[in-house]
Amino acid sequence: MMDSLVLLWVAFCLFFFLFKAQRPKNFPPGPFSLPIFGNLLQLNLENPINDLKKLRLRYGNVYSICFGSRPVVVLNGVHAVKEALVNQSVEFAGRPQDLMINHVTKNEGVVLLNHGPVWRDVRRFSLMTLRNFGLGKQSMEERILGEVSYITSHLEKCAGKSMDPQNLFHKAASNIITTVLFGTRYEHEDKFLQLFIQLFKELSKIANGPWAMIYDTFPVVRNLPLPFQKAFQKFEVLKDAVKDLISQHKMSWVPRQPRDLLDCYLDEMEKREDDSSFNESQLVTLLLDLHFAGTDTTSNTLLTTFLYLMTHPDVQERCQKEIDQVLGEKLQASFEDRHRMPYTQAMIHEAQRVANTVPLSVFHTTTKDTQLMGYDIPKGTLIIPNLSSVLNEESQWKFPHDFNPSNFLNDEGEFVKPEAFMPFSTGPRMCLGEGLARMELFLVLVTLLRHFQFIWPEDAGEPDYSTIFGATMSPKPYRMDVRLRNKRECVIQSQNTTE
Repeated sequence: MMDSLVLLWVAFCLFFFLFKAQRPKNFPPGPFSLPIFGNLLQLNLENPINDLKKLRLRYGNVYSICFGSRPVVVLNGVHAVKEALVNQSVEFAGRPQDLMINHVTKNEGVVLLNHGPVWRDVRRFSLMTLRNFGLGKQSMEERILGEVSYITSHLEKCAGKSMDPQNLFHKAASNIITTVLFGTRYEHEDKFLQLFIQLFKELSKIANGPWAMIYDTFPVVRNLPLPFQKAFQKFEVLKDAVKDLISQHKMSWVPRQPRDLLDCYLDEMEKREDDSSFNESQLVTLLLDLHFAGTDTTSNTLLTTFLYLMTHPDVQERCQKEIDQVLGEKLQASFEDRHRMPYTQAMIHEAQRVANTVPLSVFHTTTKDTQLMGYDIPKGTLIIPNLSSVLNEESQWKFPHDFNPSNFLNDEGEFVKPEAFMPFSTGPRMCLGEGLARMELFLVLVTLLRHFQFIWPEDAGEPDYSTIFGATMSPKPYRMDVRLRNKRECVIQSQNTTE
């Protein structure tokens, strides 16, 4: 009997030491990890943000956890994040190549491409082409304002009633980027548009959800018929839809006369016949990358903004007074008007801060052996920039836990942007869609606040500010009452403010 117990104990010890995750020498500290599971059982897989916050309090701004046997470094606070992603941008510019999201996308596109010549080439092409088609220019303003007119028409029909805004802003943001990518705008009832939005939402939830964590932690289960297989199926549906669109586009494509980014890529493929980094498979994923980057963060930020404006009517009213004063009799806003609207600018940035739309950024890896904050980080280490910790860091914000535009105003009431404002990450791998998102948020919000008042419905109960965790955060579904503002009152208000 004793011999059996001793053998059992020896077997357990061997199992423990063989499968226990080993942290490298002088690696960032972290919690005890279990064999095989690592720290998986210590995290709330539905939303690990609070658990990561607790670990920061215990281990500091740079600590480690384990995905199975794989050590992972979590960066917290503005100093650690900037030191890695800005000051050591090349060393921390890699992307992991073996997570579920990589296998879903086959490491194509631009967002998940590993650091190197191909990534630089594709990113340069994407940014240059986006700029050529209006990013930061008046032509892009016209695209955005054209789509805003459809939102306005819809809200006018809903005036005096309660309505569900969940898909309205997703459809609008999707249409704005599709005019750049495909040269096409879709009616809000179009099945293609609705398919894209629905699948993007579902993929976002899966990508940072519990089943993705299980896939990443336990390679042995990856071929089993578990729920993470839905991500592969849904992405294939999206790819097939884009392939059909490319085939249709080719029928009217005239080389060197580009109508949109898709035409530009086809030109580039023709020019680089021997360059394997520009091919049709890569094109499909690039279009999906850019579509997602130009849609999900913006639409979820708009949903968050209106949730807080309804429940902070004083902030909404102050924005409307400023908008009325600046625009006066002007027919529509322009992006340049933001320089004369410090409070509205502050409100929009504060909404981005509390929306915390991409809380864990996109995971990085180290491209070489390096050091960070006194710790040794080996090449290939998975890095999680906890942007949530930056956007709520108590030492960086006047009101870190409240919705308050004063976080972006100085004592003179001028708009200021603290260095801790990085909702789209920072460094060379920051989100491609940031410039478009900034313009969209300003023009959409200013136009809608000028024409409508948004009210929390009386029968809606207490507002719920908690979020749905995923690759991008979204507020929980809500309804809002929409009322037309009296235009004559707006003009009088503007005149009174001026006087």
